[in-house]
Amino acid sequence: MYSASNIGDIHSHIIGTVRDFFAKAGMSRAVIGLSGGIDSAVVAALATEALGKENVTGILMPSSWSTVHSVNDAVTLAENLGIKYYIVPIGAIYDRFIKDTEVLFEGDHHWDTTQENLQARIRGTVLMIYANRHKALLLNTTNKSELSMGYGTIYGDLCGALMVIADLYKTEVYEMAAWINRNSEIIPSSTITKAPSAELKEGQKDTDSLPPYDVLDPILYSLNEGGKSKEQILQEGVDSTLLERIIRLRSSAAFKGHQLAPMIQTSTAPLLDRSKCI
Repeated sequence: MYSASNIGDIHSHIIGTVRDFFAKAGMSRAVIGLSGGIDSAVVAALATEALGKENVTGILMPSSWSTVHSVNDAVTLAENLGIKYYIVPIGAIYDRFIKDTEVLFEGDHHWDTTQENLQARIRGTVLMIYANRHKALLLNTTNKSELSMGYGTIYGDLCGALMVIADLYKTEVYEMAAWINRNSEIIPSSTITKAPSAELKEGQKDTDSLPPYDVLDPILYSLNEGGKSKEQILQEGVDSTLLERIIRLRSSAAFKGHQLAPMIQTSTAPLLDRSKCI
């Protein structure tokens, strides 16, 4: 895991890689989905520093389950960065999808990842509309903890031209946010302190699906960068049921890695094949 002593170097590396990626692609404009959460806030701040505020656009896409404070946090972030932003509510679009695909549910409308993933895919489509129309590249905001555990939607929040923080664990994303805010508050404090949530259903929190990140990330680090076996990690006192769950989810999510955009490598052991990292 990164220490405070080198997070500044990681910050500079990401900034430089984003600039190089856009230059090689012959592109200058970026678009980002702003959720009001820490991940999109960090990516927006990094992109703004790398490309200039005039070249970054944020799109807020609230649904029926988005909280007012998340929308407010996203607006405050955009204003702090000085970037253009749009608000495109997706509630009516979602309702129309559900109505027009009624036959596919075969009368079974219980809530599961079907409805949650649909929201993520609608948002991905909205972002790509802007990207195509305005000749911009979509920057992905997924972190390494989520990727490791499969906590993301293929063709939804996992889409994009470049994965900016996909080699940073969630706890490291918070370190990056603190670095970005080292001189002044760019990322709203409420974004940093609130419990992480995908807000795809009422009252949802990341901990509904994942262990707390301060528990999860050290175990993932041991598995990924540390290359430790299950037996070695158990000897360190990790609960066996928890470890089994993490290993199972990590294994079942591996297929998603073959369909992802390039990611900026910041660690010695990337989550995926090195050919996916830049």
